[in-house]
Amino acid sequence: MQTEQAATRAFGERLPLATQYAQILTTVGVERGLIGPREVDRIWDRHVLNCVVVQELIEIGADVVDVGSGAGLPGIPLAIARPDLRVTLVEPLLRRATFLEETISLLGLDVTVHRGRAEEGTTHVAVGEADVVVSRAVAPLGKLMGWCLPLARVDGRVLALKGRSAAEEIDRDRSSIARVGGGSLVVRECGVGLLTQATTVVEAVRVAGGRRRR
Repeated sequence: MQTEQAATRAFGERLPLATQYAQILTTVGVERGLIGPREVDRIWDRHVLNCVVVQELIEIGADVVDVGSGAGLPGIPLAIARPDLRVTLVEPLLRRATFLEETISLLGLDVTVHRGRAEEGTTHVAVGEADVVVSRAVAPLGKLMGWCLPLARVDGRVLALKGRSAAEEIDRDRSSIARVGGGSLVVRECGVGLLTQATTVVEAVRVAGGRRRR
């Protein structure tokens, strides 16, 4: 499917907001080093659309925490496409957190930005209360789940956007993920029939009894 058609289907009437966000990424985002210059021509396919299709796995009205949000991916595309979601962006670096604050203000989004690390725990990101925790390109799966799973409620989920190595990472890190509360681990494909290359997501369900990793 053509990029324009895919974007229209993914964002619907909120496509103008998504277009504005893409423009911010390819201008200010590049100037501030959050997006590489080589990514400009593929900002939609590789970044914005790659992230927004994860909405297929998120229930209506969910509390969503984006860990290591960086330039706002995947949290901002999700917030644009799904105004029913309550989204918190967690980012430890000041320059990135500042970019996120400025961007959500420009877009008029009801999104919270917290400067800090997920593993530290904060009043803004209540431990054990998120319905869904999302993350993209932050850390190896085992380490990432150690940060993200404690933020999810019991029976809540972590959705980690991964590449072709997803199954290998699960096999490698399954035992360490179980120790921090990871129950069933499943590889999902989002955007099938919409994107040229579907987005690979590792879904982990939080179970009771995991311990927090620092």
